[in-house]
Amino acid sequence: MQLIDLDPDDPRLAEDVLPVLRELRPHLTAASFATVYGNGHPQGLRFTAAYIDATCVGVAGWRIVDTTASLRKLYVDDLVTTEDRRSTGVGKALLDALTARARTAGCHVLDLDSGVQRSGAHRFYTREGLAITSFHFARQLT
Repeated sequence: MQLIDLDPDDPRLAEDVLPVLRELRPHLTAASFATVYGNGHPQGLRFTAAYIDATCVGVAGWRIVDTTASLRKLYVDDLVTTEDRRSTGVGKALLDALTARARTAGCHVLDLDSGVQRSGAHRFYTREGLAITSFHFARQLT
């Protein structure tokens, strides 16, 4: 497995990453994804893709941010493995790489949000040593 960090102008974003990301975020289009990454990259958004035999099988969207709650953290926006590659180590490889990156960057925590309906993902995160530490609240504005 090869993990590759992709810049906003990398053609693999639309060709390889978007189809994988849409398994978790079906509302994304090529245009909206390009806009999100174009706007998010200056804010620290990055994408790391996992490839096996030249096929993208997993994606992590992440950023390093400084907050009053945890000082410096690596926040995982997205962590998705293609349905046919789940439970094969792809998600673990991405999470391990992000954990190493967080430590190198001086982060105090790696965290993420996961929809309440995603029980399989919750089992994975718990097995990988992540704890449920808070509730997340949101107000829809549109």
